[in-house]
Amino acid sequence: MNTPELIRRKREGSTLSEDEIRFLVEGYLAGRIEEYQISALLMAIFFQGMTAAEAATLTRIMMASGRTYDLSAIPGPKSDKHSTGGVGDKVSLVLAPLVAAAGIVNPMVSGRGLGHTGGTLDKLDAIPGYRWNLTESEFKAQLEAVGCAIIGQTDDFVPADKRLYALRDVTATVESIPLICASILSKKASSGTDSLVMDVKCGSGAFMDSPKKARALAEQLVAIGTQLGLKTSALITQMNQPLGTTVGNALEVRETIDILKGGGPADTRDVTIELGAEMLVLAGVSPTEEQARTTLSELLSSGRALAKFTEWIEAQGGDPRIVDDPSVLASAPGLDIFKAPASGVAQSMNVRQIGVAANMLGAGRMKTTDEVDPAVGLEVFVNVGDRIDAGQELVRIHHRDGKGLEECRRLLAESFVFGEEAAAPLPLIVDRVQ
Repeated sequence: MNTPELIRRKREGSTLSEDEIRFLVEGYLAGRIEEYQISALLMAIFFQGMTAAEAATLTRIMMASGRTYDLSAIPGPKSDKHSTGGVGDKVSLVLAPLVAAAGIVNPMVSGRGLGHTGGTLDKLDAIPGYRWNLTESEFKAQLEAVGCAIIGQTDDFVPADKRLYALRDVTATVESIPLICASILSKKASSGTDSLVMDVKCGSGAFMDSPKKARALAEQLVAIGTQLGLKTSALITQMNQPLGTTVGNALEVRETIDILKGGGPADTRDVTIELGAEMLVLAGVSPTEEQARTTLSELLSSGRALAKFTEWIEAQGGDPRIVDDPSVLASAPGLDIFKAPASGVAQSMNVRQIGVAANMLGAGRMKTTDEVDPAVGLEVFVNVGDRIDAGQELVRIHHRDGKGLEECRRLLAESFVFGEEAAAPLPLIVDRVQ
């Protein structure tokens, strides 16, 4: 087969066969096909898309590129959740111990930040000592003993996704629906879970900026997941404002602990409970969504979810002192305040720009080789619909020696729209796909 010809055909909108997709993926992993050629292929897929059959084929070939986990010997229902990426989305850190306390085994294989969005592993890296690179035997032992584990991809776990994931991040092809589906589902179907709840973000801070695009992604994820033998459903949740108040890794870990202690922002808590309830029902742990919500709320208020969080973090080598002593987490030496230039009602936010503003400080990556600073980030104190006074504190900027501060402030100045008209608070759950 001829690589340039296959790229050309996909560029022109042709459908690639299973053998052709396998040739491209396996050739890239083996070094026979250059990175710049796969970059061109990704861009062709971005513009021309793939059929559902092509996307399912790509997913299976990516799964076959490495090891898969068989968790059938571990007692209990296996269920997982995945978010398509948002700004301030620390739900996984709350959800994993919460559903584990409810009796679900949660095997979560997570990744780094993509583009303007944060990554679960980057947040966990902010916890001193936390090990995300468990061996397969360690992963299984922890799932059996604790009920949850969040790990990263090893070199032999779906290596095709690991390579393509990083390349998508720096070639502006993150938003491609078939590439998102193949990336997510190749990992989830290989992790040993029996059911999967997708959190498909929708809005200015999401890769899917409209309800129509978000529903298209959710429907394809559910369809392909079902083809792979997973019980799959999706919630479409809004991302037209940051989730919670914090954007940045150590800051988001602090917010996670606040929620597990019964406080924290209501939106993050409520979305977590909705996703957790979907997991409990899909896994057969609870008969109804209402009963599942009650169970999860009681686990939070009783402190059992917090105890499970401490057990989980300590089991993976993390410093459990973070629960009672936030100073164990890194903090940035610089603090700057971004204030409202005028009075008015917050009409809208450009959440993507807010995410990029945090990345300018070092909270995320602009290229794959960038180092992430766990301490820096933003605290955002305004939601759509809030009335703001001139000079009111909108964003607290945690920076290191002024790095990226000027650009961060410029982006924030362009991220908020104020007016005199009333604006309704944004709904948390936009739609459901089952």
